[in-house]
Amino acid sequence: MDGFVAWLKQLQFDGVWQTAVLVAASLLCITFHETCHGLVAYWLGDPTAKRAGRLTLNPLRHIDIGGLLMMALFRFGWAKPVPVDMRYFKHPKRDMALTAAAGPLSNVLLAYLAVLLYGVLAYWYYFSGSTAVYVFALFFYYVEIISAGLAVFNVFPIPPLDGSKVLFSCLSDKAYLWLMRYERYGMALLMLLLLTGVLDVPLEFLRDGLLNGLEAIGTWPVRLLLALR
Repeated sequence: MDGFVAWLKQLQFDGVWQTAVLVAASLLCITFHETCHGLVAYWLGDPTAKRAGRLTLNPLRHIDIGGLLMMALFRFGWAKPVPVDMRYFKHPKRDMALTAAAGPLSNVLLAYLAVLLYGVLAYWYYFSGSTAVYVFALFFYYVEIISAGLAVFNVFPIPPLDGSKVLFSCLSDKAYLWLMRYERYGMALLMLLLLTGVLDVPLEFLRDGLLNGLEAIGTWPVRLLLALR
């Protein structure tokens, strides 16, 4: 098993193919993230995202050029925020926190599914040598890494990231409304922290920890297949 895992880590593309697969994986991760925000808001009574046509996995409805560029440069980025109107919620702060938490949690789930699929496809390629299988294996490898990165990036309590909305929901109504008024200034702070590299170490540490945990519980299909041979 150790030899097979070491071989898995050697799979890679070069040039145009690698870029194409990386872009496709990035689009899936950010689209899934935003769609889950909209779905949870809709389930909690807010139809805003549905009316805006955002309850879809069509990436064209979610792409933010700046966020996609940051994803390419730093492996951490964002899509256009799904519109949410708290006035539709029965419990505004709680429901806003649940809607916000849906994004990172969806990325953890997607990363875990990618771990499972990557392992099975890489095993298939290991014995078949199929180029098509190789492409899909690499696709899910990138989905695993990018989705885990999005999950940890978005839990940071810096507006407008999801972690800030969850944290703010624990505050008093007065403090919550005061902080929400200044949410737009958080983006400038976030860009400064990213461009100066201040967040690099904690983001990579958390992402690698999450990936190690997901891989520890997600390699069972490959272990089973190897045991059956």
